Amino acid sequence: MEKNEDFEQEHIPKQEIGTQIDVIEKRTFDDEVAAITFFELAGYRLLDVNRWSSLTSNGLSSFQLLDHVGNPVERLAQEGDYFKIDIPGPGSSLGDGYDWVRVEAIITLRELGMEAITLRARPASNPCSESKDTAHFLTEQASSTFQVKRIGRHIYAEEHGRNEQANVYTSATVDNVRNMLVGWAAMLGFSYPQWKSLVKGLLSEP
Repeated sequence: MEKNEDFEQEHIPKQEIGTQIDVIEKRTFDDEVAAITFFELAGYRLLDVNRWSSLTSNGLSSFQLLDHVGNPVERLAQEGDYFKIDIPGPGSSLGDGYDWVRVEAIITLRELGMEAITLRARPASNPCSESKDTAHFLTEQASSTFQVKRIGRHIYAEEHGRNEQANVYTSATVDNVRNMLVGWAAMLGFSYPQWKSLVKGLLSEP
């Protein structure tokens, strides 16, 4: 029976508003045993957010993992954690110079001959601030779903952005202008090189 390459798509939010992006990288091994072994490494890399920058070749953005109250942590990502993201150009004033996302789901799924790890994150307010405004250039309706999955002897690393709209309704006028410019650039495809570099890095040689 042919294995389904759409395996583990149900945890990617539906596209309803704004724009979307899909970035996929694939690696095929000689046998399934080798693929199973590499899947463990790729899954670890996916959750090791503090090391994402070292996996990318372009250095466009850096990522730091923080716990549910905004304390930096050196461990694998968990649901409720935050990413503090430093992107090129002016930072968000609401985010103290950074863009923030919250990990809303980490899902592990195994079926016969197939397995996957999914991390879904969404723009969020700055946990280190009293403001509840979303501290990201995209609105909180947007999502980024990162996946590593194995289908037989094939390994996939993917990033799926959904419902991406510029966040221009915060209480900070300077952020609204900045978010409009950065958000439009992202929606025009300027975020693609960042995610392509990351998914390639997840599947790179140890």
